[in-house]
Amino acid sequence: MNSQHSASSEALWHGTTILAVRKGGQTVIAGDGQVSMGQTVVKGNARKVRRLAGGKVIAGFAGATADAFTLIERLEAKLEQHPDQLARACVDLAKDWRTDRYLRRLEAMLLVAGGDQIFTVTGVGDVLEPDRGVAAIGSGGNYALAAARALIEVEGLTAEQIARKAMEIAAEICVYTNGSLTVETL
Repeated sequence: MNSQHSASSEALWHGTTILAVRKGGQTVIAGDGQVSMGQTVVKGNARKVRRLAGGKVIAGFAGATADAFTLIERLEAKLEQHPDQLARACVDLAKDWRTDRYLRRLEAMLLVAGGDQIFTVTGVGDVLEPDRGVAAIGSGGNYALAAARALIEVEGLTAEQIARKAMEIAAEICVYTNGSLTVETL
């Protein structure tokens, strides 16, 4: 969360873990299912990973759920305007998100994958493509990212196996991440 948001909302809501892995022609986005308010788990099986564009794109979100759904709807509209141009759709969304008075108040991040591309999209205008085919967002994102980067070098592991193991490791470390996963594969 950034500094423009109230301290009370920062104390109440915590994030999630979303991980994208690309290896061997397979792209996976995995997300945990935990929703926390303060020190309380209010839901354990939320679905934070969605298929878009007729199943050709996967998006995962971290942050405020209603805000993330708004962003996913906007991304879907951009994908309809620019079919098969994931990078352009993500850049257009990031531009709108940064410049639109309503959108720039949204508290969420997106991890988007399609074909052989993965992008992290943020409200400050970032559209980032990972160096090594691994990206993560959310409160447990750094744990999942570190585990996936180590596992990606292991011969014989698929992208899905790496994602599942890395998410398991993140869930063992981050109290705002659980083992109830949604995994989507391209």
